Amino acid sequence: MRLPHRSLIGIVALAFATGSSKPRDDLDTFVMTQMARRHIPGLSLVVVQDGRIVAVRAYGVTDTSGGKTVDTTTLFQAGSISKSVSALGALHLVEQHRLYLDTDVNATLKTWKVPPSQFTSTKPVTLRGLLSHTAGLTVHGFPGYAIDAPKPTLVQVLDSSGPTNTAPIRVEAEPGSRWNYSGGGYTIMQQMILDVTGKTFPEFMRVTVLAPLGMLRSTFEQPPQPARAALTAGGHYPDGSEVKGRWHVYPEMAAAGLWTTPSDLARFAIEVQQAYAGRPSKVISQAMAKQMLTDQKDMDGLGLFLQGTGPGMRFNHNGRDEGFDAELTATVATGQGVVIMINTNDDSRAVARIRNFVATKYHWPNASDYVAPSAVAMSSAQLNAVAGRYEMRENQMLAFIPRDGGLFTSVGGYPDEEFIPLGSDRFASADRPAHMVFTRDASGAVTGLTWSEGGTDHAVPRIGPLVAALTPAKEDTALTSRVQSVLSAMGQSGSAIASAQWLTEGAKKDFTRAWPPAAGLRRLSFIGAEDVSARNIRRHGSNVARILYYRMTTAKGDRILLVHLTSDGLVTDVDDVDE
Repeated sequence: MRLPHRSLIGIVALAFATGSSKPRDDLDTFVMTQMARRHIPGLSLVVVQDGRIVAVRAYGVTDTSGGKTVDTTTLFQAGSISKSVSALGALHLVEQHRLYLDTDVNATLKTWKVPPSQFTSTKPVTLRGLLSHTAGLTVHGFPGYAIDAPKPTLVQVLDSSGPTNTAPIRVEAEPGSRWNYSGGGYTIMQQMILDVTGKTFPEFMRVTVLAPLGMLRSTFEQPPQPARAALTAGGHYPDGSEVKGRWHVYPEMAAAGLWTTPSDLARFAIEVQQAYAGRPSKVISQAMAKQMLTDQKDMDGLGLFLQGTGPGMRFNHNGRDEGFDAELTATVATGQGVVIMINTNDDSRAVARIRNFVATKYHWPNASDYVAPSAVAMSSAQLNAVAGRYEMRENQMLAFIPRDGGLFTSVGGYPDEEFIPLGSDRFASADRPAHMVFTRDASGAVTGLTWSEGGTDHAVPRIGPLVAALTPAKEDTALTSRVQSVLSAMGQSGSAIASAQWLTEGAKKDFTRAWPPAAGLRRLSFIGAEDVSARNIRRHGSNVARILYYRMTTAKGDRILLVHLTSDGLVTDVDDVDE
């Protein structure tokens, strides 16, 4: 159940007030505004300035159903930031000549080997490739395992055997030929460390990285021991519901298994900064830090992503586990940084807005100096006319909703980015130098918008109005029957999808597994339709001619369904959305 807007403001304010004796400042006000807008249950952050921690803040609650107040010792799951910390341990072993960056990983692996394939016949998989996502490996990420579910061993994860819930980790492209994010690669690295050291991964990381850096609250134990488990936040889904058992367990520890605090992650960032600058460091040398922050391919270093060049260069990594999101961003040369951790999965720009606020407040190099323009009053009728859903990129739909005299994007049913009206169908972001102008046809109907950012313009077609503004239309019952048959197949299995009569070949190719929202379909109630044949919208390789709107009733409740049809009446995509 989603928390009422006012209730969450109260929870955040109370939690901050009981967790800190200091008066609120503009950072606190900004963070609490973002949390209330996005219904974020709990948040913890740390600011690094001049190579030291200068601000430690915590807000909200560990669980929405009677949880404790989040404080600066609360543990969050770091998600893929685990990769960055794990990479530091691997690079330490490289400096000890126990691992090697540019030799075949099979020369090190003992318990398990990377299976040979046509792609490894001329170039082997290397540790450098694993750390920079250039080894040509499969498996993007891991969903983890419910507390009460069977857990696979690491070798079972590598081979997708036993109770493993992900595909086998295999080479699918020539190593070094392309960048392709692979949590699978870090799982291979985890096995390499086990084989070389003979230690468990949590113990190796504790002795090699966590303890030397003073990351004493952190652990790679999965699950954490009871004493640490009592200090954890519980994870939440975008709709506000809690993760069953509070969190998932990740045998893929190197890729996704770190429990930590923003303060401990800040100590990791400071170690990288110190080593890079040639100042006293505890885990890696300056030479290795420079390799870590050297672009291997597509602005990816060894365990860290890179942004910009020169004095303003930054390194960063995001993280997501079931019910948790996190971000670490730091400057390379100026000793600045911020770590933000939340106990929910949130696809909005809220965390990025907080990071940018910190960068501006603490005068980071290349921090944005953007000042939002003053608003020009627009009537509710004018705002409602342009509100709706738009195809920002192929299969990337964004909804704009009227609110507080302007437009807001809607993500997960909650408002996200604010757009200020400038008059004449023009709007500007309140957060960044981005503008948009809505476009109309000869009859005055809104058909799209032009997005302008960074000196470039991008034409964005309109999918249609918000559901409440749809023009009533007569239902084509035969067409609804076709749609229902497609949804029935999509809710079953990949083989049912492959044989669905009214589904495009492109959709069949891309939908290889059952689509969970269609499971338990009980009823489709027709709402309306939109003709988009002239708007150049494509989904799964086909042009979209019409979009049908339905209320879809399943065992889990009602959702709005958008069905994308080709000109010959085939379904080429479906989206379940908020009203």
